[in-house]
Amino acid sequence: MASLMEELLDVLGEEEKQYETLIELGGVKRDAVVNANINVLGDVTTKEQEAASALLNLSNKRTQILVDMATVLGKDPQDMTINKMVEYLSNQPKEQELLAKRRDRLLEVGTQMQILNRQNEALLKQALEMVVFDLTLLRSMRQAPETANYNKNAYNTGDLLGGGGFDAKQ
Repeated sequence: MASLMEELLDVLGEEEKQYETLIELGGVKRDAVVNANINVLGDVTTKEQEAASALLNLSNKRTQILVDMATVLGKDPQDMTINKMVEYLSNQPKEQELLAKRRDRLLEVGTQMQILNRQNEALLKQALEMVVFDLTLLRSMRQAPETANYNKNAYNTGDLLGGGGFDAKQ
């Protein structure tokens, strides 16, 4: 059981490191979005995918360790969580405290990651809205307004004003 506890603490520590890496990358991503640096954004996205893959592997490993711990303790593996494991360690205060600290730190880092993701999501939405606005503006600059000319049957001829720019006399 002691080796399972050490392995669980190691996995939780690795998860925390991966989340901290994602937080750092999120800051770089924010700067890339603000500065419209697409190359950096692409690199950051690749690194984020690698970290997310590592997190998925660590999560699977953590789940397996908890299942093993539940089996050793004679508990239902489906119901085993870190919180319940903290409760089960009431007669081992040192291990209980270590596990509780790792859990709390992981929750804190996860919350920071969630906040950063929301901020980056808002920035990306604003950047996308700005791109749409720019595209609309460019399209409208290329279109000339129609004239109010009518043919002999009283239909609009649909003639366009010439040019597309401003006529300025100096």
